[in-house]
Amino acid sequence: MAEKTGVIHGRFQCLHLKHMEYLMDGKKSVQRLIIGISNPDAGFIRVNLHDKNRSKPENNPFTYFERYEMIRLAMLEFGVPREQFEIVPFPINTPELIFQYAPRDAVYYMSICDDWGEDKYRTLTGLGVQVEVLWNRPTEEKGTTATEVRHLIIDGKRWDHLVPKSVYRYITEHHLDERILQIAKEAGKTK
Repeated sequence: MAEKTGVIHGRFQCLHLKHMEYLMDGKKSVQRLIIGISNPDAGFIRVNLHDKNRSKPENNPFTYFERYEMIRLAMLEFGVPREQFEIVPFPINTPELIFQYAPRDAVYYMSICDDWGEDKYRTLTGLGVQVEVLWNRPTEEKGTTATEVRHLIIDGKRWDHLVPKSVYRYITEHHLDERILQIAKEAGKTK
């Protein structure tokens, strides 16, 4: 019997506990989970008609490598053996490149919480892959967002309870919280 592989994706700017719930929901049905990082670099970022804020520098403070490390550390923290997951770029904004990074014959997991989610669903089904929607929730029921975590950092408020312990350590040990503050300051988002 062939190993069942799933693909799941997100921007993960930064990885928080609601992301982990989503990743673990995807993992429970497959032997191997491929985690795709969308907007892996600035060349893949496009202005989205449904959410123009997604493309702004202050909403993309972490590099692909930093997000890779956060995901890797958090998956291990949550008890997923390293051989059961991979982390790859996932260029959802240039879908013709997706199969350069992820297998066509996997099950593609996703969530839909807004119009952008609906767009991604149409994109993936248009590629002819098997898509399974894990969550289809109204925006107000989405839960914690990376935007919320970044705003708490900017406002000097507590945020450690919203992210895996390994992610909190990674961000603070590498001074990435300071980068968020600097980018926000440059964007005129701080006082």
